[in-house]
Amino acid sequence: MVILSKYDIAAEILLDNTPDSTIIVNDDGTIVYANQMTLQIFGYTRDELTGQSIGTLIPSRFHHVHGDFMASFFKNGRSRSMGKGRSLFARRKDATEFSVEISLSPINTKFGKLVICSIRDVSEQIKTQNALTRSNTELEQFAYVASHDLQEPLRVVASFSQLLGKRYHGKFDKDADDFIDFIIQGAIRMQNLINDLLSYSRLGSKERTHNRIDFNDILQEVVENLQFLIRDNHVKISYDNLPSLKVSATQMIQLFQNLISNAIKFHSNTTPIVTITAKQQDNEYLFSVTDNGIGIEPQYYERIFILFKRLNTNPEFTGTGIGLTLCKKIVELHGGKIWVESSPEKGSTFYFTLLV
Repeated sequence: MVILSKYDIAAEILLDNTPDSTIIVNDDGTIVYANQMTLQIFGYTRDELTGQSIGTLIPSRFHHVHGDFMASFFKNGRSRSMGKGRSLFARRKDATEFSVEISLSPINTKFGKLVICSIRDVSEQIKTQNALTRSNTELEQFAYVASHDLQEPLRVVASFSQLLGKRYHGKFDKDADDFIDFIIQGAIRMQNLINDLLSYSRLGSKERTHNRIDFNDILQEVVENLQFLIRDNHVKISYDNLPSLKVSATQMIQLFQNLISNAIKFHSNTTPIVTITAKQQDNEYLFSVTDNGIGIEPQYYERIFILFKRLNTNPEFTGTGIGLTLCKKIVELHGGKIWVESSPEKGSTFYFTLLV
């Protein structure tokens, strides 16, 4: 192994035991070293690769692009991921192709400038991602079609039930009035469930383009949208110095409306207080929405984010149980995560992260 020193056996052992394919090339793109994983993945022997052009491992249709890239990298190179944001492919000895991720690191040696290329086979990962994407798309389409097809017959049931209630209320016994009311309320609840399911199924396909938005403006709009709920419950809401981030404004409004309306809905006997903060941590912002409401038992921290799971079945607390599920999906669509910390009768804090 002639790289840093022809006696550097320790370096060779180290590179041969790395889990990724590792190749070292010189400034004209010639392979001077390939580790054991490279030989295993690409199907060559070390003698077959050493001295060959790195283009041997690249599909021919990409040779012209790769040549320009390597020339630019040797001139201005810093350690970096190659082809970030687009698909990359490598070519085995048997001419089959597979998807890869590549990182490049330049090193200066007595033999001149060399580049260490780390190559990872991500074929299975991409297959899994594609399968998951197809599954999610099919699920969204099914939810939309199923919900849409249920709308009309349910509208008929609700309309005629309400008509029966108005026309025949008091003309039969009390049981009959109660039965009609049960039908009306059940139809209304089902309509709300279907509308929420439609909102959830459509969420992933809307507003894929994000714009830089001031979160202070988002909160102002949320407060305006909830003004009557806030006024009737004498709610105190505070926030300050929120950042501007590239997000979907509509989805952020939906996120904060759900969190704040939940804080108001599940308030205790004291005046509802909601506090929103944001703090930068490396490449993301940590947001918090804190209330002084009835709180949540620790064993339910995960369950509250599951579709249609309601912890409190008290009819005083309306809703279908989809609000926090929507919040979770919105945050994840923006590359973040959401969780809760809470104690019964001591309020709750919902945390979520968004990328800078």
